[in-house]
Amino acid sequence: MHIIVKGKQLDVGESLRTHVETTLTGLVEKYFSNPLEATVVLSREAHLYKADIQAHVGRGIILQAYAEATEPYPAFDDAAERVAKRLRRYKRRLRDHHQREQADAAVPARKYIINADAHDDEADDGVNAPAADGHAVNGNGADHHPMIIAEMQTNIDMLTVSEAVMRMDLAELPALLFRNRAHGQLNMVYRRPDGNVGWVDPSDGKSVAAH
Repeated sequence: MHIIVKGKQLDVGESLRTHVETTLTGLVEKYFSNPLEATVVLSREAHLYKADIQAHVGRGIILQAYAEATEPYPAFDDAAERVAKRLRRYKRRLRDHHQREQADAAVPARKYIINADAHDDEADDGVNAPAADGHAVNGNGADHHPMIIAEMQTNIDMLTVSEAVMRMDLAELPALLFRNRAHGQLNMVYRRPDGNVGWVDPSDGKSVAAH
């Protein structure tokens, strides 16, 4: 596995770099025969050291973990232990998922990042209505759009609900959009404020033909 170790406001010495690479390789290769790559960012902010781990270990499988401590080694070790706990929790499911992950084609989609600080006060004063092309139109008839600051390509994978929850948990995501393997339609799982997982299925379980 190719591992990149970066330091921010911190000089990563050879000993720490070797510790990171050896530890992370040992953790991941227990569960994945051909892991792809990982990036570990170690940083310092005031008296705290922070460790961010992101590992791409298979198609659609991203591992992410974060921890902080008063020394760099414990910060990384705590983040690595979080990765290890999730891998142990999903050990059997990861193996089953890996065996069939090539069978289902992902649907390509565009992913946008919208500027949350951009406001259109004039548009908010009017009554918004959909235009012919699906964009919102304000009360004055003007077509307005959210301010997009980034655009990228992504994939929407075909998953079971349990697989979607696993991916969301491994990557520490707040929500995950996926195609439900049971009927092919779009579903979403998300982390609730109470710690439980919510599941949105607008299809009522009705099957659709896969394209």
